[in-house]
Amino acid sequence: MKKLSDQLREQIEEKIATGKLLPGQHLDETELANEFGASRTPIREALIQLASAGLVQIRPRRGAVVSTVSPHEIVEMFEVMAELEAMCARLAARRMSPAEHAKLLEAHQACSSAYEARDPDEYYYRNEVFHQTIFTGSHNHFLAEQARALSRRLRPYRRLQLRVRDRMKHSFGEHDAVVKAIIEGDGQKAADFLRSHVAVQGQRFTDLVASMEAMNAVAA
Repeated sequence: MKKLSDQLREQIEEKIATGKLLPGQHLDETELANEFGASRTPIREALIQLASAGLVQIRPRRGAVVSTVSPHEIVEMFEVMAELEAMCARLAARRMSPAEHAKLLEAHQACSSAYEARDPDEYYYRNEVFHQTIFTGSHNHFLAEQARALSRRLRPYRRLQLRVRDRMKHSFGEHDAVVKAIIEGDGQKAADFLRSHVAVQGQRFTDLVASMEAMNAVAA
């Protein structure tokens, strides 16, 4: 069973990922304790965990705030994420079992259902499962943990991307190419397709920055 602080970390992280807690927003320990029906000690522990992941900044004598990240930093993180995921895909193409292929196809189908329903929030959650399945399928525990850690850091921005016009459609098509390459055992294609899928560049970067600016304007 998870510690209370771990449960609270996940709940606060979810509020950050979904935009209910915005960049720069102050995180009052007492208010959070009242909201979640917990004492301040596990709340403080949860905020320390989130700070270690980069989602929260704890300032001496001023408390915690949701981290604010510049577009340049976002691009750097997505560049690293793209390479980590490419490595996972390359190894998954070599190491996934038939049973794991079935799980990957199941995750892919769940994304399809969310896309057909035009539900970006549901697609976001199914998309997380899809990528996590590939991390696990790499059969490299250290690599998978690094990918998960950075993926958590990027959750708010990946979610924003899915609200950009036609992004869900393109995302699902990109997933399809990755799945086929992994099942065919073509590690190079799987890596190339997933790297391209994750990287933020060109118009996608412009759209993401516009979404970030709109989100920050709400927080101001």
